[in-house]
This record gives sequence, C-alpha cells and structure tokens, in this order.
Amino acid sequence: MENTTSPDALLNADNASWLEEHYRTWLRSPEMVPEDWRRFFLTEEFLSDDSAATSNVTGTTIKKQAAVTQLIQAWRNLGHLRAKLDPLDMMQPPDVPQLTPAFWGLTAEDLNQEFSAAFGGRHTQMPLKQIIAMLEQAWAGSCAYELAHLDNSDEIAWLLERIERGNVPAPDAQTCMLRFEKLVAAETLERYLHTRYVGQKRFSLEGGESAISALNTLALHVREQGVDELVIGMAHRGRLNVLVNLLGKDPAQLFAEFEGKQAIGEGSGDVKYHMGYSCNMQTPVGALHIALAYNPSHLEIVNPVVLGQVRARQNRRGEKGQTKVMGVLIHGDSALGGLGVNQATFNLSQTRGYGTGGTIHLVINNQVGFTTSHLQDMRSSRYCTDIAKMAAAPVIHVNGDDVDAVCEAITLACDWRNIFHRDIIVDLVCFRKLGHNESDEPRLTQPQMYQAVDSHPGMRTRYGDALIQRGVLTPAQQEQKINEYRDWLDACQKRDPLPTPDSTHPFSANWDGLTNPQWSVQPETGLSCEELSYYGNIITTLPDEVTAHPTLKRQLALRKEMTAGVQPVDWGMAEMLAYASLVDNGFGVRLSGEDSGRGTFSHRHAVVHNQAQAGCWLPLQHIREGQAPFEVFDSVLNEEAMLAWEYGYSTSAPQQLVIWEAQFGDFANGAQVAIDQFISSGETKWGRYSGLTILLPHGYDGQGPEHSSARPERWLQLCAEHNMHVVVPGESAQMFHLLRGQVLRSARKPLVVFVSKRLLRFKGAMSELSQFSAGMFRPVITDAYPHDPALVKQVILCSGQVYYDALDARKQRGLEDSVAIVRVEQLYPFPTDELNAALAQWRHCPHWVWLQEEPENQGAWRQIRHELASLTLENPDWRYAGRPAAAAPATGYGRVHKQQIDDFLADAFAPVQP
Repeated sequence: MENTTSPDALLNADNASWLEEHYRTWLRSPEMVPEDWRRFFLTEEFLSDDSAATSNVTGTTIKKQAAVTQLIQAWRNLGHLRAKLDPLDMMQPPDVPQLTPAFWGLTAEDLNQEFSAAFGGRHTQMPLKQIIAMLEQAWAGSCAYELAHLDNSDEIAWLLERIERGNVPAPDAQTCMLRFEKLVAAETLERYLHTRYVGQKRFSLEGGESAISALNTLALHVREQGVDELVIGMAHRGRLNVLVNLLGKDPAQLFAEFEGKQAIGEGSGDVKYHMGYSCNMQTPVGALHIALAYNPSHLEIVNPVVLGQVRARQNRRGEKGQTKVMGVLIHGDSALGGLGVNQATFNLSQTRGYGTGGTIHLVINNQVGFTTSHLQDMRSSRYCTDIAKMAAAPVIHVNGDDVDAVCEAITLACDWRNIFHRDIIVDLVCFRKLGHNESDEPRLTQPQMYQAVDSHPGMRTRYGDALIQRGVLTPAQQEQKINEYRDWLDACQKRDPLPTPDSTHPFSANWDGLTNPQWSVQPETGLSCEELSYYGNIITTLPDEVTAHPTLKRQLALRKEMTAGVQPVDWGMAEMLAYASLVDNGFGVRLSGEDSGRGTFSHRHAVVHNQAQAGCWLPLQHIREGQAPFEVFDSVLNEEAMLAWEYGYSTSAPQQLVIWEAQFGDFANGAQVAIDQFISSGETKWGRYSGLTILLPHGYDGQGPEHSSARPERWLQLCAEHNMHVVVPGESAQMFHLLRGQVLRSARKPLVVFVSKRLLRFKGAMSELSQFSAGMFRPVITDAYPHDPALVKQVILCSGQVYYDALDARKQRGLEDSVAIVRVEQLYPFPTDELNAALAQWRHCPHWVWLQEEPENQGAWRQIRHELASLTLENPDWRYAGRPAAAAPATGYGRVHKQQIDDFLADAFAPVQP
C-alpha cells in the first residue's frame, strides 16, 4: 500500500497491521513518515480508544507512547533551558513544565513501563525512568544544545546521535594532562602580567581560561581531519594569551611591547592587544599554519576580514581548498549580537561568492559587556548566540568550568564543520575575573556578580582538583606545573626576544616586489590594436545557445563597432577590455557589489542572462584555456561586512584585481568602520598591504542627497603617508588604464575611484580606441583650448563630470581663448609635479579658480587648498566656485539643483565675463 495514501482512507480493521508498522516507524524516525501522517499520529482522533480499537492497536498504549515521544521531543527542543551553564551559579535554570512527564499525562506508575525510544541512532525499548535519566544526561548537563531552528533531517539526525549516545568514556590521562597544562599556562601568564605590569591594559582572559584548552583541542583535531591552515579572528580579550599559549609567540617579545620598546621606521604601529601573528604549529600529524588576524578595538569588524582571507587562501589551493583552510572566529558575548556586522557575516556564510565551507565560532561569554550585565539591558533575546540561528547554525552552550565538556563541544563543532561544511557556534559560558580592563573596578556596577567571582577558586583549581580525585594528577604535580611555567616566563623576562620564526608555507601569497611603501609611478598600460580586437571579439560574441535580451543585443552590436574603431569606447567596454587583458595575462579578477554583474546603471553586462532558458554566460571566463579566473558576484545588501570581506580577500590575493563596487557611492558610509580601521590605516598600523579597488558612483544629477556624493572629503581626510590612491577619472580610457595599472604597478595600495554615473554613456567622456593602445593613467589633463597662453586671464581646475559642464559654459560665453580648464584626475597623492608642469604656461595668470559641484564644506576643496597654495604660481590666490556649504550632500528638488549649477558656473566665470 502506498505511503502517500491519506490517513482517513486507511482507518479500517483491514489495514491494522500496516497502520501499526507505520506508527512504529514514526516512533523511530518521524522524518521518514509523510507530513500528514506525522500530524495524524498526534491527533486526538488517533489517540482515542475508538480509533485505536478500529485499528486493533491498544488505545491506551498508543496514547502513552505518544506522550513519551512528545516528552523526548520536548527535551530536544527545550532541554537547553535546564542545563547547568553558569560557573558562578547566578543563572538558575528555569522550570520548564514541558520537560516533566506529568505535563504529557504520564504518571508515577508509568516510570517502570517500557516504551520505544531512539537514542544515539539506535531504536530500543526501555523503562520511562531510564529514558528520563538519559534525557537529563544528554540535555541538562554542562552542555546545552539548540537544534530546534534546524530543518535538515540529516543534520538533525547526526547531531542527535552525537548528543544522545549515552555514557561516553572519560578522556584518557594524557588528554586530561594536556588540557590541564593549557589551563596552567593560561592562568599563570595572566597573573604574571598582572603583577609585572600593574595597571597596564591587557584585557585578561581570567575566568575564561578553558578557551585556551579548547583552541588547542581544535587545532589538533582539525589537523587530523586534513586542515592545513587556520585563520583566527578575535577581539582583544584573551588575545595575548592566545598569542603566547596557542601560536607560540615569544614572551620576551610580549614583555618588550609592555615596556614600550619598538623599532623605528615601522609605521605608527599599534597596541599589543591588536597585533596579529602567524606560526607553524607542530602536531603529531604534521604542521598546521595558524594566522591570527590583526584587529582594531572595533571588536567584531575583523570577522568578515578573516573570512575574506580564508576564501582567498582556499582559492589558491583549488577545488579542495575548503577542506584545507578554515576560519575560526572568537567573539565576546555582548559584541556578537550587539554589533550588526555579524548579522551580515552570518548571512554570507552559505552564499556562492563568500562561503568558506563553514566557520567555527567560539564565544567567550563573560556574562557582562563592559558594565552592562542585566539581560533586559544587554539584548532582547535569551542567548547572545541567537543571531546565529538565521544561518541554521547549531548552537552549543557549555559551562566554562567543565573543561572536558568544553573540549568535547569543540570536537563536535570540528566534526560538524568537516561533514556538513556549515557554521557552528560554541558558547563558552564563563566570567570576567577583572574589570573591562585591568584598571577598571567592576564592583561599582556588578557588586553581586563580583561577590560570586571573588569566591570562585578558578578554572585551573577546579579542574586540577577533579584530576586529583580521579588519580590523574597529584597536588605536588599541580604545583610543579605552575612553577615550571612561571620559571619559564622569568627566564624569558631576562633575555632579548628571539627571532620570529619563519611561518611561510607552500601556499603562502607571493608579495615579492609588491610591498614598496612609497608611491610608485604608474606603469605603461596600453594594449596593441590586435589584442584589443581579440578581446573585443570575445566580449561581443555569444554562443548560439545563449539568447541575450534585446537591449543587450544592441549593446553588443555597439561594442563590436567600438572594438573596430568605428565608435568611441564607452565606460563599460573600457572596463571589460581591461578585465579581459588581465585574466589573459594571469591576473585574476574578482568583482563584487549589489549589482555588479549588470552594473547598477546597466553599463557593464559582464554577465549575460540567457533569455531562453536558465543559465548565464560570462564572456571573460572564456578568453583562453588556462586563463586566470574572472569572478563577478551580485552580493547581499550590505556595505560594512562586504567591504571588510573584500579587503580581507585582497590582503591574501596580491596577484588579483579585487574590486568592491558600491550601488551608490553614498552607501559606502555604511562601511565607514572598515574604511577607517583597515583600508586607510592597515598598512601603517600593521604592515598589511592591500590592493583593493573601490568603485564609488559619484555625481550631482538632481537625484537627492543619498544618490549624489560618495563623500570625497571623507576619503581625502584619511589620506596620508601614501596610503591610498584616490582618483576621479573623466573618460573611459582613464578607467581602462587605472584598472590595469592597479595590478601591473609594483605596489599594492587601495584604489578609490569616484565614477560619474552620467559619464557612463556621455559621448564626450568616451575615448577613441587609439587611447587604449598606448600610455597610462594621466593624473592631470589639459583641454585643447586656449591656443595662445598669453591671452589667458583665468585658469579653472576641477575634477569629475563638472568639467563637461564647465566646457559648455565656456563655449556659451565665448571664452575659449581667455579661460583654460584643467582636469585634476588624481586627488591623492596630489599630483603637484604634473600640475606645475601643466600650469607653467599660465603661471602669470591673475585668476585661479577651484570649481566643484559638491558643497563648499564637502568635496575636495577644503582638503587640497594647501596643495593648491603650494604650486609654483606667480599669484597663487585661489578662489572657490561651487555650491554653498550645506548640511546635506545635495538638494532633493530638481529646480533647485539646476539653479545651483547655473549659479556656481556663473560664479566660476565671473572675473572674465565678456
């Protein structure tokens, strides 16, 4: 009889044996039974004596069995509420009626009755009291598991088998001693620093030392599973301990940092608890490369950076990259849900362009954030980890005092990631022995909590005592381990730091010749006509089975004419030619943004969507056999995590052109943290190089305040020490040379490109094919007029699309012979030499104007006035022409917008009006 038959059609005596068999299948594995039958087996109709009699199944027995099944399911869904998680015993488990037999109609007489149950993947019969004991052991011990938000039956079955497998043998003596030694190291280092460097910030791990045992367990276990590289991201709490006791950083080097010793000429540097490190950790099955990412005090912003690095490292290893490289993110409990970047990072975890095969998350849950501890003040959810449920990630909460449980939770997490390639969270519930930093007094704000903290003996003491009771350790051995570690620290204190060991490996990124800290001259970036024709043919030719949209067909026909030199080359084609040439010559291209495949303004069309059937065609993936990869991804609707992720990717992919494109340039302000903390300052703080290219649509077109300005003033404010390349290209050939030069030059610097939306299709901004055949990006461009320098009465400098407005205004006023207009295409580094050379012919001119379309307090004007004043001119008295200072970037009224343009153009040409 077919399983799809409805329950109503089968309720008769003839089907009794089949019904009972179907019912027992439901008891063993509910997911194997169709949804309508699962609902039916819980209805009053089925559980009533009349229905049971009809089917020859004892109604009372079925009703009791159903109650037991519901009790088991309740424990699986709600058992986490009864777990013993708080090492301070301040968080008492609530009463949960659904976890009691009585709630489901089961009585004391039923405790000795045998019922069907499935534990650890095995179906068995056992008394109810034994079932309850097994449920309590699995779900109400030192670990609390949250699985109710999962919907994949295979994943759920695997987790239930691991959680409910019954009595698991205690770890052997050798394993216990290794875990104990890591606790000793973690605690002793913290106390040593506390007494040696009184009052200095270090963001102690005390109260959460079992995290070191857990991370060591993780490293050893994933290496056994074939992982070669770990990339770890964490904030400052416990960072020094991780550096010394996991990555093996020389304590003498740490002591030198505490004492303020620093080599000269290494940039600004950073505080010790922000620094990164890498090592090759030796394990019984081979070396494991571990990299701890540099991180600012903005806590969780490092997480997408780390995952970008992980993805780049995975890509270098090819198809099996996700099994060889993995990410570990260590969170603070308040920051995990409090900083929104994690929501976006979880959202990326299973997407095509950003997934890394699963990340293991470890939460150092101090149960307090800075000075906020009350649940109703800290968050709106029960757990700090609830944010992870959006990614269907299992959550394991574990009492930090139970070191073995912590390590077993980490082991389960490693196995989960290895099998299912998805994120998983281990929430280590512990405490913070000291204040937020070592000079902070937590008893001012958490007096009751710190009474409990003061009476807590410490994790090392509790675990050591447990090992003594088991006969694994003696009191004398315990003291010996502590003294040996302290003596080692004393010895390190008395010597100079050892040389940092080489931690390279065969898949390290190749930065040879790309770390020139000073500005490099743009290289020659032109292509031959033959190359341009070859790439143009590939870009404009589709396979027969790909049907393009009519609009795109017209665009491709125009692009054929551009490549033939019949039509000037527009912006989209200039980009495509640059990308094609790079991937053909071994440089990968990765382009991401919310509309990057098509381009927000439908100018790029790097992805052709087949109109006849599902599928896409990417012409730049078909340049030749063995070419470098070309990838383009329409990303999730987010800026902060996306820009941080792509920055991280770029720091591990020096041989690729990595581009992030904002949907509108204004939206990049949602990523300001990533810009401030990493992109603009990562090189000078940490020596981390990045060639990330950032495309920011920019231009005042009457579209209101949120669709006009990419805030050039903010970027320029961050420019110093040759840290970025900031440009405003005014024609398509400039964009072509920029993109090629970003990869071909001998340095890796972030490139920020303000791209005019209007110029993408503006005829005057299109370039002849000959401009792609030679030359390079030009920081300064002078127009063809005027012919006689002696007649010039005024010189106007400007950037961006306003140049073309100025051209029209000059022509309308008949001032071609008396007004020169110069485009400043590079805003940083400011092109002083190029400008002096261009302006030399007019150095005696009486009037100098900086023209911009942005308000006076925005745009480039106030950031480059000192640069303009330093030019070698006879009368360097610069005047501003542009919109008046404003609180918002632009007006939202079209008529006002047009009037403002007329006004500032009239102002720009006022001194020389005919």
